[in-house]
Amino acid sequence: MMTTGRPTTTQRLPSVRELESSALYTEELGIDLAKRKNAEIFLWFLASILFGARISEKIATNTYHAFVHHGLTTPVKILEAGWKFLVNPVMREGGYVRYDGRKSTQILRNCQTLLDEYRGKMSQLEAAASDSADLETRLKAFYGVGPVTVNIFLREMRPFWAKADPTPLPVVRKLAKMLELDLDQYDRHSLTFVRLEAGLIRLRHQLL
Repeated sequence: MMTTGRPTTTQRLPSVRELESSALYTEELGIDLAKRKNAEIFLWFLASILFGARISEKIATNTYHAFVHHGLTTPVKILEAGWKFLVNPVMREGGYVRYDGRKSTQILRNCQTLLDEYRGKMSQLEAAASDSADLETRLKAFYGVGPVTVNIFLREMRPFWAKADPTPLPVVRKLAKMLELDLDQYDRHSLTFVRLEAGLIRLRHQLL
């Protein structure tokens, strides 16, 4: 019997138009990157560090909201709060239990690096990068920031930073192929592509 290669599932799959209208992760967090303000971009960088850890998206989201709830929305404020405050109450309120100390150390070190090397402004980091590859290299130079975190951060920065152009994750390519979507027909810097990518990433638990 011939098959089309499309996934079989008892759940309804979203249409291409629905995927192209998917909510961005930044939108769900209340971050407005379209403002192109350092404050908003830093919040997304902070959230990306949390989402890049081996924890659930729910814990990462809750922890991000705990930072905002306690007014820890800038590198200076986070450094002033200190390690103990990040561990408890911030990390504990977010649901961290095993890696709260390590993640707190990472965030503090990265805030200090951002202040020391880029005057605390994410826009200066992008301006200092010579091209897309150099931008990714500079981000990976932050403590504990690897390819996954860099991809999370840069994929929603594409419409707003000319040098933000991360390669879609293999899982995104795989899901697009399963759904017979040609990703190469899209402008990767368009908001439509970024929404499509976000929608595909959310589908991974349903289809893989």
